[in-house]
Amino acid sequence: MFKNYFKTAWRGLLKNKAYSALNILGLATGMAVALIIGLWVYSQYSYDKFLPDYKQAYQVRRNFYGNGDTMNYGGTSLKLVNVLRSQVPEIQYVAETDGFSMHGLMVADKKFYINGGQVGNDFLKIFRYDLLEGNATTVLNNPYSIVLTQSTAKALFGKEDPLNKVVRFDNKNDLKVTGVLKDIPPNSTLQFSYLVPFSYLESTDDFVKIARTKGFGWTNFMTFVKLKPGISYAQAAPKIRDLEKAETDNFMSMATNIILDPVANWHLYENFDKGKLVSGFIEYVNIFTIIGILVLLIACINFINLTTARSEKRAREVGVRKAIGSGKNHLIFQFLTESVLLTFIAFIFSILLVQLALPAFNTLTNASIKIPFTNYIFWLIAFSCVLITGLVAGSRPAFYLSSFEPVKVLKGKIHVGKAAALPRKVLVVLQFSCSIALIICTYIIYQQVQYAKDRSSGYDKNRLMITDMNADLGRNYVAIKNELIEKGIAEAVTTATASVTTGGNHRDVEEWPGKRPGESVDMGWIRVSDDYFRTLGMSMKEGRNFNAPSDTLNVIFNEAAVKLLRLQNPLNQTITWIDTKFRIVGIVKNALMGSPFAPADPTMFFYDPNPQDVIMYRLSPNVKTQDAITKLTAIFNKNNPAYPYTYTFADDGYAAKFKLEILIGKLAGLFAALAIFISCLGLFGLAAYIAEQRTKEIGIRKVLGASVSQVWLLLSKDFIVLVLISCVIASPVAFYYMHDWLQQYDYRITITPVVFVIAGITAIVITIITISFQAIKAAMANPVKSLRTE
Repeated sequence: MFKNYFKTAWRGLLKNKAYSALNILGLATGMAVALIIGLWVYSQYSYDKFLPDYKQAYQVRRNFYGNGDTMNYGGTSLKLVNVLRSQVPEIQYVAETDGFSMHGLMVADKKFYINGGQVGNDFLKIFRYDLLEGNATTVLNNPYSIVLTQSTAKALFGKEDPLNKVVRFDNKNDLKVTGVLKDIPPNSTLQFSYLVPFSYLESTDDFVKIARTKGFGWTNFMTFVKLKPGISYAQAAPKIRDLEKAETDNFMSMATNIILDPVANWHLYENFDKGKLVSGFIEYVNIFTIIGILVLLIACINFINLTTARSEKRAREVGVRKAIGSGKNHLIFQFLTESVLLTFIAFIFSILLVQLALPAFNTLTNASIKIPFTNYIFWLIAFSCVLITGLVAGSRPAFYLSSFEPVKVLKGKIHVGKAAALPRKVLVVLQFSCSIALIICTYIIYQQVQYAKDRSSGYDKNRLMITDMNADLGRNYVAIKNELIEKGIAEAVTTATASVTTGGNHRDVEEWPGKRPGESVDMGWIRVSDDYFRTLGMSMKEGRNFNAPSDTLNVIFNEAAVKLLRLQNPLNQTITWIDTKFRIVGIVKNALMGSPFAPADPTMFFYDPNPQDVIMYRLSPNVKTQDAITKLTAIFNKNNPAYPYTYTFADDGYAAKFKLEILIGKLAGLFAALAIFISCLGLFGLAAYIAEQRTKEIGIRKVLGASVSQVWLLLSKDFIVLVLISCVIASPVAFYYMHDWLQQYDYRITITPVVFVIAGITAIVITIITISFQAIKAAMANPVKSLRTE
C-alpha cells in the first residue's frame, strides 16, 4: 500500500512539472534559509560550551554605584584575587590576568606581534582547553615559561618539537615552552595564541608588584573563578557580594558589589542594566530565529496555495477514488504522502543550496559554519523538521481535497469559487505581510547606520595611522618622530594611553567645584604627549592647549566632562584625581572615541611627556599611502628590530564600530529578498492558474473589444489589493519592533512614514512585475483558441 502511495505521488509530480518545480524551488529556498539560520543560531549558542565544567566557570565583575546609576565593570584588583582565594571556600580556583593583549614573540629571525594572555596558574584548571603537550597543573608554574597554541608553535618552530625551546618575549626575556595547546576553537569567547604566567608579569613590572599590595580601588586586572563541583552561584553569591565593603576608607570600594558572570553568558549577553545582564547579541540571535521561521512559513504557504488552487484538476480523481471505495483517511494519507515526498525532494535541494551558499555566508558573518554530515542528531532533527514541514504544508490541501463529495464531482457540480479563494487570499496577505515587514526593517537598519556614519566624529580620520607602543619604540620614539617629520612622511606625531578609536580608561573624580555630599562621578581619562590635539585634528573650544613640559599638573576637559560636572566657568578651576590636584586650562570639543551611536564620553586629558601606549601619526598630504607605508616599515624596523611593523588606519577602526549593525542590515536585506522571491514564486503560480481558469472569460472580453491593458488590469488588480492590505498589516508590526530596537541607541533616527511608503511601492512594483508575464500572456492569446470547446 505504501509503495502504491509513493508511486502515485511520484507520477503526480512528474505530470505537473511546472507546478512541482515552483513548489520545490520555493520550499527548497525556504528550507535553505531556515537551515542556514538554524546552523548559525546553533553556533552562537555553542560558544564556550565545549569546555568541561563550563557551568562552574565565571568572570568576576563589579557593580559600582555612581553618577546616579549602577555601572558594571570587568576590572578587578589583585587584593580581591587574594580575598577570593582565602575567604570564599565555595571557590575552587582563582586566576588573575592583565587582560588579553598584543605582545611580541621572536625566535631567531621569526617575529610576530600577536594576541595572548598573562594569566594565573589556575587558568587552565578553570578553562580546560585541550593541552597537546605539558601538564595543566604545572605548565604555568615557572614565571619564565610560555604555553603556545599549535599554530603559533608551528609558525615559530616549524616541524620541530617546540617543548623546552626558547621564545623571546617582548624583546625582554627568554621564556621556555612548557606546553602546547590545541588551537582555540572559533566558538570560544577567549581567543589567544599563547599564555604566559601572571607571575612573570609580576616579577618584571613594578606597577603590578605595587598593585598586589594596594586596595580594592586598583582595578587594572581581570579575574576568573571556578566554583567547586556541586556549588551553585546562588550559594556563593552572599559571601562574594560585599567583600570590598570591608575597605571602609575607600568610597569606590564601599559603593561596589561583587558579582559573577557565567562563561555561558559571555557571548550572547554583554549589556548590563542596574547591575544585571539584560541583553546583548542574544537579541539578534532571536530576531534571526524568527526570520528563519517566517521564511519557512512563507514557503509552506506557497505550497498550500499552489496545491489548493489546482484542486479542481484533481477533483474528478478524488471522485473516482471515493466511488470505487477509497475512504477519506486513505485520501488524506495519499495527499500527505505527496506533500512529504515533495518536501523531502525540496530538502535535498536545500542541502545543496546551503552547501553552495555557506562559503559566502561564512565570509559575510566571519563564521565557520558547516553542515554536520556525520552527526546523527542533526539528521534526526532535520528529518523530523522535513516530516513536520511536509505535514503542515500538506494538511490543508489533504483535508480540503479529500472532502469533495463524489456524486457532485462526477456530475461536474463542484465549485471552487470565493469560498476556496478566500483562504488563499488570507495566506497571500500573510506571506506578503512578513516579506514587507522585513523590507521595512532592512531599510530602517540602513537608515540608522547611515545616520550614525554621517555624524561628525570630532576628529579627522583621514590618513591617520596608529601603532601600538612597546619598550623599544618608547626608547626610540623621539628619533622616530623627528625622522617622520624631517622626511615629510608625517605632518604630526603624538602618543597617548589609548587609541582615538577606542577611548580612555575610567576612574572617579574625587573632588570638583560644586560636588554634592556623597556624589561620585566616573569619567574617562587619557594621558597624552605633545601635539596630541593637532595630530588628531581636534578643536579647542576655549582655553589653551598644553605647553610642554610645564603642564603635568594641568588638565583639559572635553565638553561632555564639563557638562557632567556642571561647571559654569571651568577654566582655572581645580579638580582632585588620584589624590592630586589638577587645574583646568582648556576645553576641547567632543570627539566620538566610543560608540558613534552614543553621546561623547566625558573625558579628561592629562599631559605626560613620556611615550604612552600607542603612537599616532598623520601622513603628509603630498605622500602616497603605499609609498608612505614602505618608508614607515623601514623606519620602524630600524628603530624596533625585534617587532614586525604593524599599523591600523583610524578610518578603518572607526568603520569597525558599525560592523555589527552593517552585518545585521545585510543579513536582514538578504533574507527579505529571499522572502520576496519565495512569495513571488507563489504569485507567479497563482497568476498562471487564474489565467488558465479564466481563459474563456478573457476570450469573450477580447471579442467584445477589451484591450490588453484592460485584461491585464482584470487579472492583476486582485493581487495588488492583497499586497496593499499586506502593507497596512506589516507597517504597524514593523514599526513596533523597530522602534523597540532603536531604543538601545542614544543617537538614533526617527521613523517616518516615508519608510512605509517606499516599502509598499517596492512590494507593489515587484508584484506587478511577477504577475505581468502571465497576465499579458493571457491577454494576448488568440480568442478563437480560447473559445473552442473541448
